[in-house]
Amino acid sequence: MGKKVESSFVNMVVVLFTITLIAAAAVGYVFTLTESTIAQANAQKESDAIKNVIPVEFADITSEKVAVGADTVEVFYAKNGNQIVGTAVKSFTNSGFNGYISIMVGFDTKGTITGYSVLSQGETPGLGSKMVDWFTESGKGNIIGKNPGDKGISVKKDGGEIDAITAATISSRAFCDAVNRAAQALGGVSAWSGATPTNEQSVESENNEQVEPVKE
Repeated sequence: MGKKVESSFVNMVVVLFTITLIAAAAVGYVFTLTESTIAQANAQKESDAIKNVIPVEFADITSEKVAVGADTVEVFYAKNGNQIVGTAVKSFTNSGFNGYISIMVGFDTKGTITGYSVLSQGETPGLGSKMVDWFTESGKGNIIGKNPGDKGISVKKDGGEIDAITAATISSRAFCDAVNRAAQALGGVSAWSGATPTNEQSVESENNEQVEPVKE
C-alpha cells in the first residue's frame, strides 16, 4: 500500500512539473511573438507624437539622451539639412495621481511650446485623464504658445497661469512637472525647482475641491 501511495505522489509531481514546463514555454513563445509587434507599435506611436508636436516641415530627425538632474529624457531634433527647425522632448513625471505619466512636448527654436501628446497615463477617467486635450489650444488650460522660460509653467493655485483640470489638481501639477522637465532638457527652466507639491500641499488642495463621484 505504501509503495502505491509513493508511486502516485511521484507521478503527480512529474505531471505537475511537466504542465508547468509546458505552460512556461507557451508563455515565452507568445511573448516572443508579440514583443516585436508591441515594440513596433510603441515606435510608431512615438514617431506620430513627434510629428504631432512639431508643426513645421522637416526632413530628418536626430536624437540624444539628456540628463535632467537625476533623470534622463530623450530629445528629438527636427532638421532641414543642418538647421534645427523644432524639437520634441519625450518627458515624464512620477507625480501623477496614479503615478507615472509620459508625454511628448514640442518646442520651436525659441523654446516656445508648439504642441504635446500624452504617450502614457493612468489617471482617473473623466478627471486627470482629461489632460489628453485639456492643455491644447482648444482646451481650458492651454499651454500652446507659452514659453516656460526660467521659471517653468504652473497652475494658478501655485501662482502660475495655467487652469488646472477641474477637480484634478494633482494630475495638472504632474503634467506641468513633465513639461518643465522637457523644457529643462533644452536648457530652459534654469531656476526651476519642480512643479510637484508636497504631500501636505496635495492633501490640502484636494480636500478643498468638491468632486463627484471620485476625488482626485
